[in-house]
Amino acid sequence: MNTENVDILIIGAGPSGSVAAGYLQKQGAKIKVVEKQKFPRIVVGESLIPRVMDHFDEAGLFEALDSYGFEKKPGARFIRGKEICIFDFSNKFGEGWDWTWQIPRADFDKAMTDELQRKGVDIAFETEVTNVEFNGTDSVTTIKDKNGTISQIHAKFVIDCSGYGRVLPRILKLESPSKLDPHSAIFTHVKDVNRPDGVEGTQISFDIIETEVWLWVIPFSNGNTSVGIVGPTEYIDKLSSTVNPEEAIKNAIKLSDFYVNRFDKLPFEFDPIHLKNYSVAVSQFYGEGYALTGNSTEFLDPVFSSGVCFATESGILAAKLALKQINGEEVNWEKEYTEYMKYGIDVFTTYVKEWYTGNLQELFYHQPENPDVKRKICAVLAGYVWNKENTFVAKHHNIIKNMAYMIRENKMDS
Repeated sequence: MNTENVDILIIGAGPSGSVAAGYLQKQGAKIKVVEKQKFPRIVVGESLIPRVMDHFDEAGLFEALDSYGFEKKPGARFIRGKEICIFDFSNKFGEGWDWTWQIPRADFDKAMTDELQRKGVDIAFETEVTNVEFNGTDSVTTIKDKNGTISQIHAKFVIDCSGYGRVLPRILKLESPSKLDPHSAIFTHVKDVNRPDGVEGTQISFDIIETEVWLWVIPFSNGNTSVGIVGPTEYIDKLSSTVNPEEAIKNAIKLSDFYVNRFDKLPFEFDPIHLKNYSVAVSQFYGEGYALTGNSTEFLDPVFSSGVCFATESGILAAKLALKQINGEEVNWEKEYTEYMKYGIDVFTTYVKEWYTGNLQELFYHQPENPDVKRKICAVLAGYVWNKENTFVAKHHNIIKNMAYMIRENKMDS
């Protein structure tokens, strides 16, 4: 059996694995990336938020990605009937990027791995991890390529960036139920032949059908647009009497007064993908010789596009800490990794929960707008959820529900 030795093995070549690989390659570490699928491939997570730009820049990927001309995302629009709430990332609390991209992930992820391979990163596509055995911090990972050839990789550390593949959580039995209610999504792409000119045609939007049900519309620079429906699993299942994803999303588009004329009757570019009960969690974020990142740890909800942000945040942080550890430096994984990541996840979890209770929607659509409140919420939506100078970060557990309560009380009094 063929064997090879590396400093760090990265499982998965999506955004988390790519930024980890990009960073480690810049530091001169000996790495290998193993990816089960063949790129390009269709995957959810097409709306980014500004915090990810820090990670692409630090990983040495920004310049290459910027050259592809992906649609720029300067903010986001939330539609509720005739009410419109627009967040502008350039008008947020604190420092940080004021734009990001809207991206077809098939093209975007391929662009990242192409750049990594150009720089000399060893990526084994169509290669599956079948087993991992740990001896202290050292590990032996057994892999099988598309031809069925089995080989082994000896590594000083493993970073699991496998996303929904959840390789180590599955092998090590680390999977745990999510704290969020069961929600599901169905999405596809259309050739956006009815796209309006100007900002209206390219603006990412979330159209609220009901308090817990919303349609996403993500226009791309290639002329296609991603359309998806999100809601409680029971609601999504009832969109089609035969639980047919194509029928379900067609019916969902008809529910949108804002978008029905633009997308109704347009053919789909691929069979709609159904993500059922997508929220996941794990019992621990790291162990002796490994760290879990991105969707291998937790996936919350697509409503605020946090998925790729947590993937890249955890990917580059795990890479930094793993490199320190194999270089003999002391690393407190609980404090420097788990507690840090859980803080940001906890903030976003509050926002997801309060969105579905309707409390956050009260703040979004309250008139007249409070500019200070909006700027602070905008910073959270941009992904800067570790900035505790922002009261909407530091006091996230109570501030949204308390303000929503006051708004409702004022409505009743008036």
